[in-house]
Amino acid sequence: MAPPDSEVVEEAMVTLQEKKPISTIVIIIAMQTEALPLVNKFRLSETPDSPFPKGVPWVGYHGIYEGLQINIIWPGKDSVLGVDSVGTISASLITYASILALKPDLIINAGTAGGFKAKGACIGDVFVVSGVAFHDRRIPIPVFDQYGIGSRKTLPTPNLLKELNLKVGNLSTGDSLDMSPHDEASIVANDAAVKDMEGAAVAYVAELLSVPTIFVKAITDIVDGDKPTAEEFLQNLVAVTAALDQKVTQVIDFIRGKCLSDL
Repeated sequence: MAPPDSEVVEEAMVTLQEKKPISTIVIIIAMQTEALPLVNKFRLSETPDSPFPKGVPWVGYHGIYEGLQINIIWPGKDSVLGVDSVGTISASLITYASILALKPDLIINAGTAGGFKAKGACIGDVFVVSGVAFHDRRIPIPVFDQYGIGSRKTLPTPNLLKELNLKVGNLSTGDSLDMSPHDEASIVANDAAVKDMEGAAVAYVAELLSVPTIFVKAITDIVDGDKPTAEEFLQNLVAVTAALDQKVTQVIDFIRGKCLSDL
């Protein structure tokens, strides 16, 4: 008997994954301010025996919520400066380590973000992301240029979107809070409604390791508005985090008892 075709086996495994009830979720969050309300909401406890390498500042919380195993992972504070370890490098590392250690059925990358009024974004809006790309990895060499952009579609969730009436748009990711002219041109080319500092990095690692991912982003600042980004971000962070907390809870409640194909 000939061995089964590898593509057929892979398709069968994907089908089984889609039909299997979701039981373990990892929520990747960049900032402590964003993470703690959800930790409290789901009554999670800090993981006593961290599965991560000794010495890293990464923090994990875990618990059972309505039958779901929920893990919230944030990258902790910079050991020298004491600020949240935001950005693509930390996001990539904790996504990789979390997948290996916790083997989630689904990742949710939740957080605050900038939005574009030209795409209909307002302060406090919550978006589910339909596609991700980078806007600051400029490699002007054929093919490498597309690699740098790293455009990817996200897990389709038509039923979730219909149920929760969330806005939908593309996400563009870069390692700077502000927006240079070069970044702006790339963001426009990415057709982005939302801008953050982690999403596309999470998507890259999750795709490498074949873990489906949902991106939930709440708007703290209007990037193409008339207020300085940093000022508007800090002004709205606490209130918008509350909106994020509410929507992520609704997303989790919708996911309970469902398979990926039900989303």
